[in-house]
Amino acid sequence: MYQTDPPRPARDYLPTMYDLPSEDPQEPGLPDEFHDFQPQLLRETFCPPEYGRDEVFVAADMNLYFDVHHPQWYKRPDWFAVVGVSRLYEQRDLRLSYVIWQEGVSPFIVVELLSPSTEKEDLGQTLREVNQLPTKWEVYQNILRVPYYVLFDHNRDRLRAFALRGAQYQEVDLEADRLWLPELKLGLGLWQGSFQDIERLWLRWYDPIGQWLPTSLESAEQQRERAEQEKQRADREHQRADRLAERLRQSGIEE
Repeated sequence: MYQTDPPRPARDYLPTMYDLPSEDPQEPGLPDEFHDFQPQLLRETFCPPEYGRDEVFVAADMNLYFDVHHPQWYKRPDWFAVVGVSRLYEQRDLRLSYVIWQEGVSPFIVVELLSPSTEKEDLGQTLREVNQLPTKWEVYQNILRVPYYVLFDHNRDRLRAFALRGAQYQEVDLEADRLWLPELKLGLGLWQGSFQDIERLWLRWYDPIGQWLPTSLESAEQQRERAEQEKQRADREHQRADRLAERLRQSGIEE
């Protein structure tokens, strides 16, 4: 379709998420278990306090289309989060992919889980030839301008984080393997614990007082414990009232 004069916005004439492929048939194999479980934990614990549930979109292993001049080009982050955008596409559909010229909002943070085959590209250590697809580093830093780029090597339990400072990423000095994002009032760090019945170091979100944000299962367990504690308190109050009534009756005083 040809452009008009004056030109129409890219949203009107470039492919939408319904037109673009959501999977790459050339992709070799499926992610390993860690690449399945770790994004689940990030999704469940990502709760920025100043954004409602309908103002946050998170995705794992989803095509991210980034270039209006090359609408078939995409990257596939292991996990990313966008704030200030509808949870549903146009408030009605689950997304097949994330198309930047349709959405108009770039991810706020991208997380890549390093593997030997992708480590150099993820760290921006590869060079590309003319007309070759840009690397993830180039896309996140130069095109999408993603404020935070986090890389976790789960084989060596090493966490690295980069923040956009001016035109380039600068590595952040982490304290106790924790990264604080003041814009979101959330932090991301390494947590030793059990998730999906697997005990290891995981990447997880924490709140302003340093407490790890609960998963849905943990929230349900906390609610059950609170309900049990409330029941026990009510039982104690009832027993106390019964004992007091019995003492009054024994003293010849009507309740």
